[in-house]
Amino acid sequence: MTTSALDIRDLVKCYGARRALDGLTLSVPRHTVTGLVGSNGAGKTTMMMTVAGFLRPTSGSVNLLGQGPFDAEIHKGRFAILPQDSDLPLASRPLELLVHYGRLQGLRRAAAEQSAKAMLDAVHLGDRLNSPIRALSHGMRKRVMMAQCFIGSPDLVLLDEPLSGLDPIEVAHMRGFILQRKTHQTIMISSHNLHDIEQVCDHVAFVEKGRTVRFARIDELTGKSNILSYQLAGTPPDIPALMAALPGGATLDFNPAKLTLICRYPSATFEPQEINQILLPPLQAQCGLIAITQGSSLEDEYLKHSLRAKDKRYSHLN
Repeated sequence: MTTSALDIRDLVKCYGARRALDGLTLSVPRHTVTGLVGSNGAGKTTMMMTVAGFLRPTSGSVNLLGQGPFDAEIHKGRFAILPQDSDLPLASRPLELLVHYGRLQGLRRAAAEQSAKAMLDAVHLGDRLNSPIRALSHGMRKRVMMAQCFIGSPDLVLLDEPLSGLDPIEVAHMRGFILQRKTHQTIMISSHNLHDIEQVCDHVAFVEKGRTVRFARIDELTGKSNILSYQLAGTPPDIPALMAALPGGATLDFNPAKLTLICRYPSATFEPQEINQILLPPLQAQCGLIAITQGSSLEDEYLKHSLRAKDKRYSHLN
């Protein structure tokens, strides 16, 4: 069995002279939550629509679940998508609508009804099974659409801006809803909310101008597995003494303006608690310690990446 739930190679989608996708390549590991991050027009939605078979690629290949490009018969019940601008028929009701979708996925009526009820309950709509869609708020409708994607527990689910329009309590709940499913499903999320991506995803892909420009594990990208930042209270640290106490492969970088000490260490060899056991006693005794942070945020890393790319594009003008 292939280790990838979705394998995209050199995908190109042209609209006349414009390339919405320009050789995009991405391999999504099974049983993970992968985030897509990029500016407006980067190609994220086009990629999802092409994977789902809504758009025909100009060239390149898509392999879903090791069974080739999307085929309604082959992938029935194994693949689901929530498009960004999707909507629901206003006269329908959540339970009847989801049972209908479950039947389209290949479930028998009893199984479709059982799964529909379970999913609506999971998204906090168990008391709205028979309410007309037109009577539901925007956030409730979004949760109905989220529930629809998980009817019958498909192997691969693509979600385009799934948490937009939800209130803070439901956003937190839906994050948990997604995380509970990654042990037996593969989920891809496109979102401009980098905090949400960082909270729920294992991997992240930066997509720009129709290409994957970076793909990595979240902890690798943000340095949470190999960077510790110490915010000091006042006195500068004794860097030579600290370096002498640290294991091989670790480095220190002190910013006197911000009173911040950054320690980078090989994650394959050391755990953060081992580094803390060495650094904390002298830092507390000599400098005073305000806070310790693991790595940086996904937002910081994405902004750094974007600024570096911008500087590179315009460097020839200097």
